[in-house]
Amino acid sequence: MVMWDLRRLRLLRELEQRGTLSAVAVALGYSPSSVSQQLNILEKEAGTCLLEKAGRGVRLTDAGRLLAQHAGVLLTAAEAASADLAALAGEVRGTVRAGGLQSATRRLLVPAVARMLAQYPQVRTEVSELELEQALPGLRLGALDLVISDEYDGHPRPRPAGLRFTLLHEEPLRLVLSSHHLLAERKGPIALSELREEVWVAADRGTGHHDMVVETCRAFGGYEPDLRHRSNDADVQLELVRTTEAIALLPALTLPTADLSLAIRDITEQKLGRRLHVVLRDGPSAPALTAFLNVVKDQARHLDPALGASQPADHGPDERRVTAAG
Repeated sequence: MVMWDLRRLRLLRELEQRGTLSAVAVALGYSPSSVSQQLNILEKEAGTCLLEKAGRGVRLTDAGRLLAQHAGVLLTAAEAASADLAALAGEVRGTVRAGGLQSATRRLLVPAVARMLAQYPQVRTEVSELELEQALPGLRLGALDLVISDEYDGHPRPRPAGLRFTLLHEEPLRLVLSSHHLLAERKGPIALSELREEVWVAADRGTGHHDMVVETCRAFGGYEPDLRHRSNDADVQLELVRTTEAIALLPALTLPTADLSLAIRDITEQKLGRRLHVVLRDGPSAPALTAFLNVVKDQARHLDPALGASQPADHGPDERRVTAAG
C-alpha cells in the first residue's frame, strides 16, 4: 500500500489547477526544479506516469488527473481532521494565512493581525496583499485560509463552488478630483457627463475596479473614458489625481479623512457602492481561523461606512470566546 505524501499530492493538485510548473512554484514559493523533482518522486510512488511533455511544458496524463482528483479529497479530509482535533483540544494555536486587496488589507487585516498578537500569541498570522483574481485560486487550493473580496454595484462576482461568502462591509463610491480642478469649486454632486473630456485613472485591466469605472462612464456618461493611467494601488491613483488632475472613482475605504489637495464628491446620476466579503472554504474551521475571523468581523463593525475610517473598538473579554465558524 502506498503511503501518500500530502505535500507532493498538493503539488500535483496545484499543477492540475494552475497549468504550469512555474505557476505552481510561484504560488508555493518553490523553484520550478524543486516542484519537478517532487513530482518525479510522486510518479515513482504511484508506479505510473503522471506527467507528459506538452510543448515546452508538461501536462497531466489520465492517471495524473485521476490522482489529482483524489488528492483534492485527501487534502480536504486532512484539513478537516486537523480542524476537528484542534477544536477537540480547545487550543487556539496554529497558522492563519489571509489575503485581501489593498484597502481591506490596510484597514482590516493589518489591525486584525495586531490584535491577534496581543490576544492569541500562539497563533501565527500571515497576510498577503492580493487582488481577488489572484487570491481565490490560492484559497480554493489551501494556500490561503481567508480572503477579503470586493464587489461593485452592477458587477457581481462569481461564487465558485466550495467557497462561502459573507458580507463584511458596505461603503459608497466617491468621485475624486484635484482641488485645483474647475469642477472642484462645486460643493454638490457632479454629473459624469461633465467629465467626458477628462483623463481617468483606474486599476489594471481584468480587475473589478477597472471594469466598474469603464462601465459606469458608459452607462451614466455615455462615453468611453480616456483611461490613461492604471494602478492597483489606491495611493498611486490619488497621487495621479493630485498631480495630473486625473479623475478617479474610488471606494470610501481608500480615501484619506482630510486632504486639502483633493475634492471628493458624489455623482449625480446614481448612488454607487462597494461591498466587502470575507471568503472561506466550505467545511469546519480550526479555532485559530475562527478567532481571526471574529477579530476581522469586529474590526469591520468599527469602520465608518461613509468615510472608511476606523472608530475605537471595544476589546472586551467576550472576544476571546471561540465558537465554530458558520
